[in-house]
Amino acid sequence: MRIPKETIDILKDQVFAFDTFFVTSQEPYEGGVLFKGNLRGQAARSYEKISTRMQNKFGDQYKLFLLINPEDDKPVAVVVPKTTLQPETTAVPEWFAAGAFGLVTVFTLLLRNVPSLQSNLLSTFDNLNLLLDGLPGAFVTALLLGLHEFGHILVAKSTGVKLGVPFFVPSWQIGSFGAITRIKSIVPKREDLLKVAAAGPLAGFSLGFVLFLLGFILPPSDGIGVVVDASVFHESFLAGGVAKLLLGDALKEGTPISLNPLVIWAWAGLLINAINSIPAGELDGGRISLAIWGRKASSRFTAVSIALLGISSLFNDVAFYWVVLIFFLQRGPISPLSEEITDPDGKYVALGVLVLILGLLVCLPYPFPFTDESITNF
Repeated sequence: MRIPKETIDILKDQVFAFDTFFVTSQEPYEGGVLFKGNLRGQAARSYEKISTRMQNKFGDQYKLFLLINPEDDKPVAVVVPKTTLQPETTAVPEWFAAGAFGLVTVFTLLLRNVPSLQSNLLSTFDNLNLLLDGLPGAFVTALLLGLHEFGHILVAKSTGVKLGVPFFVPSWQIGSFGAITRIKSIVPKREDLLKVAAAGPLAGFSLGFVLFLLGFILPPSDGIGVVVDASVFHESFLAGGVAKLLLGDALKEGTPISLNPLVIWAWAGLLINAINSIPAGELDGGRISLAIWGRKASSRFTAVSIALLGISSLFNDVAFYWVVLIFFLQRGPISPLSEEITDPDGKYVALGVLVLILGLLVCLPYPFPFTDESITNF
């Protein structure tokens, strides 16, 4: 569907104006028209004025976008018929597919917490009663996953952003890779995208960190708990730093440690949140990077993140699965926002950066040896 020339002339002469966006040229753009020119005043106010005028002239027939041209980093206005923005229909109902993924995820969450079944998956069906042993760990991880998604849903509702049904992704390694949640409506501005994207990880990290600390404070209910080698804490900078701080001299290389299993369960939840905070594609971290630094910087973050994950996949199978998942399902691009020019408020930028830093601290290894002198020397 093309916009008639008469409509384009009205847009140029009566909708856009000297006080909002002075048009210098236009060109076809995916069924609509891309207008180049000079933006006057604040982008948010100009967008509101242009939208009001377009509504008065054409009703709900067209949709306006104010974007940044990646070729010269200058503002452009795009007008497209709303009929071209209708959501795609799927052969399988969304809720049915999400439910199927959810059931498999429940199974992998239970299986992850029963090590005796992991070496022989086929034996699981002959020992279904053993899956109940994994119920406490599965519940803690599922609680963190649920809180993560609830954070997205709650903030999306307050900003008027419509989300699809979350598709939980099962994982044999850590129980779940989190959820893929589509944004089904057009996000008004970058600040709204930042709020929605950061809300989930912030909720998950907050509860996950509290439970992680409680795991060190509370003694195991059976007096033994989970026995792990101290070297396991080298896998995460955050986990290793907290463990060294709380356990002190008891944390030494090659020394087995008895822990409350809550430490491991909460750590899994923190890792799932951290993986979703990677600044790549349509992951929460990718949406955060676009909201803070813009579309061009976000695409660079995605390329770097996929490259680093690709290198990590040579040593870690979890990283390999994430490269595949991002490349085929989550690489983007993120759909255009109504107005992408205005930067978010500083306080929301700080929260977004905090999410990215927390994700990095959870994923990066702890490089220092667990000795009495390690922290002092550092």
